[in-house]
Amino acid sequence: MSAAGATSNTATLNRFHAAVNSGDPEIISKAIDEFVAPDMVFHAPVPMGATGAEALKRVWEGLLRAFPDIHVAVEETITEGDKVVSRNTVTGTHRGEYQGLPPTGKTVTYSEIFIFRFVDGRIAEIRGVVDVLAQLRQLGALPS
Repeated sequence: MSAAGATSNTATLNRFHAAVNSGDPEIISKAIDEFVAPDMVFHAPVPMGATGAEALKRVWEGLLRAFPDIHVAVEETITEGDKVVSRNTVTGTHRGEYQGLPPTGKTVTYSEIFIFRFVDGRIAEIRGVVDVLAQLRQLGALPS
């Protein structure tokens, strides 16, 4: 892959993060349609009954319900070949049901790392690690 292609993939991921930080479900859904391949492979716990870009839309619908002010701060990106790695800090206020927990009003801050593989300028595969333990501790679901 050319350096221009790698730069373009990073720019696409930055545009995707800007869309998810809008907090607007319609903007996020349109961004997923634009930046994510319909048959994208998602290696993360996702809602059953959905695959590809549809699964990613459902993940964001659930996150926005639980944390309407969710914000993904990109701390660092590394680009190599057809992959972009993004290390992020996520913040949000728990205002809706999440993982079976009723809203607590508590603010959470947690880390995540995702590897995005691109094909023809679109996200074709996502692998991620999210610090769910930190989330659940901050929400009071687990002892700290």
